[in-house]
Amino acid sequence: MGARRTTHACLRLIVLVAVGLLAMQPGPSQGQSQAGRTTGLPLPRFVSLEADPVNVRFGPGRQYPINWVFAREGLPVMIVAEFDNWRKIRDHEGKEGWIHASLLSSKRTLMVSGQIRELRRTASADARVVLRAEPGVIGDLLDCDAEWCHVEIDGRRGWLHRSDFWGLLPDEVVG
Repeated sequence: MGARRTTHACLRLIVLVAVGLLAMQPGPSQGQSQAGRTTGLPLPRFVSLEADPVNVRFGPGRQYPINWVFAREGLPVMIVAEFDNWRKIRDHEGKEGWIHASLLSSKRTLMVSGQIRELRRTASADARVVLRAEPGVIGDLLDCDAEWCHVEIDGRRGWLHRSDFWGLLPDEVVG
């Protein structure tokens, strides 16, 4: 029992040191992105969960313990780092962990945030309401301009203001 406890304590220490080293690495300055070391794609970037459940680990490998489990396919997550076939992600609550790349999809999704949001027929605040979506509802992100995004939620297409959901970088244009 003592050896097992010591092994877990050593593993936790290794994880904490690794996370500390990753946190000390210089990131991109605001408004700039960097390229992932594995894929060459920009960081940060948004993707979605390909499956459920998805284990989120303390480090980039199956040898690291599971930190938590996502149970919502399609949930948008932000990739903030890459290591081999592993991606460090950040969720809508700001929590970070590592997911195997095979469990992620390049399909762009969004999650309604804040309060009940109104999906509009056109990209205008006074356009007819097509659907009201509660916080936490997931939809597909089709395209975006500087202020509005064309989305699909529950089979209905319409427009949401960029500030009404999570799943898009501040200056990002999609489509």
